[in-house]
Amino acid sequence: MSAGWFRRRFLPRGPLPAPQPPRPHSSPVPYRRPRFLRDAGSCPGTADAPSLPEARPVRCPARSRTLPWNAGYAEVINAEKSEFNEDQAACGKLCIQRCEIGAEEDQEWLTLCPEEFLTGHYWALFDGHGGPAAAILAANTLHSCLRRQLAAIVEGMVATQPPMHLSGHCVCASDPQFVKEKGIKTEDLVIGALENAFQECDEVIGRELEAAGQVGGCTALVAVSLQGKLYVANAGDSRAILVRRDEVRPLSSEFTPETERQRIQQLAFVYPELLAGEFTRLEFPRRLKGDDLGQKVLFRDHHMNGWSYKYVEKSDLKYPLIHGQGRQARLLGTLAVSRGLGDHQLRVLDTNIHLKPFLLSVPQVTVLDMDQLELQEEDVVVMATDGLWDVLSNEQVAQMVRSFLLSTQEDPHRFSELAQMLIHTTQGKNDDPTEEGQVSYDDISVFVIPLYSQGQGSNGH
Repeated sequence: MSAGWFRRRFLPRGPLPAPQPPRPHSSPVPYRRPRFLRDAGSCPGTADAPSLPEARPVRCPARSRTLPWNAGYAEVINAEKSEFNEDQAACGKLCIQRCEIGAEEDQEWLTLCPEEFLTGHYWALFDGHGGPAAAILAANTLHSCLRRQLAAIVEGMVATQPPMHLSGHCVCASDPQFVKEKGIKTEDLVIGALENAFQECDEVIGRELEAAGQVGGCTALVAVSLQGKLYVANAGDSRAILVRRDEVRPLSSEFTPETERQRIQQLAFVYPELLAGEFTRLEFPRRLKGDDLGQKVLFRDHHMNGWSYKYVEKSDLKYPLIHGQGRQARLLGTLAVSRGLGDHQLRVLDTNIHLKPFLLSVPQVTVLDMDQLELQEEDVVVMATDGLWDVLSNEQVAQMVRSFLLSTQEDPHRFSELAQMLIHTTQGKNDDPTEEGQVSYDDISVFVIPLYSQGQGSNGH
């Protein structure tokens, strides 16, 4: 959405245009689509969809759209807002095999023996903006990127300590000691795989949207259960929390222009040409006016957590790099998030100023060691897009989760029904509304993941 005279440019509502053949890429080397987008699986509308025995499709009531793949327990519910829902989701079982050493990039996985598999589960929510195209691509692509990244390092994951050389070659007898001194653990390899997968997926989305003549971006919230740990990777303003009988724990942080102010201002300080002389990187409590010229006002810059005073100059009257507060904060008057996938072509309205240099596709990854928890059947992780958290706090959601699960202990579908209940609460359909007058008009998607079932198969083989 916009602030001041800047406004966000959206695609027209309605179905996506029919796929077009890729246009010649602008670089000297023609763009070649990755194998997982060239050879789609049997599931309609998905790419590289894994074949799951008796996989039960989950449908979104807003559009009755079948999700690409799913793992059974978690449920995604979307509130109807737009002609084509901009929220997308994917979930499924991850089967990771070892790659053949020296194989070409496009060679299929090599199955050596069952012991060389690692298995886990994957859940992902994608909240689109500027149209659903980027979110759809992310839902059909990110799991493939992650599986490829994990397969490339699986030998290190199953080792007691990640080796210096994945091939087993030893150059220095002290290599294990160097790795130990750096504190490198197996979970660091998984974190690196998630970060690389997000980056790879972002590049694929950029090329695919350019080839199709489409635009847009999305936030991404991913949870991966692997080897007794739950990895939560977030790039955007969706959120995941752990809810237990006596605890509620945030598993992610939102990334908005406000929360990443110093990083964004630092970038504008190092590369002032990114602002094209149209914006000021300095932050003021409000938008300055002509009458403020020459006055000494509060401000802060990229190197400051606190505030100071400065005399207002003419350049300070330009539109702020970050304007607004809370949910109304906008980057370059255009975008409400500072991390996500896509947005390669996004520009400030009526200018040639690109937003992509200020955006990160790298997620923040939180690790939850489930083996260290005495898991109960009511212990769950709630993942949801920002529409839920706009009207419900972590504590409110935790209270609803505990109350609902306590009253439905014998219901085999209670986790799916809990997800639906959370959605209905934000729409004012339940008897106990959030707060007076608070209703969400955003698309909302929710996963409720029971951790007890994940902890039972924690060895991951």
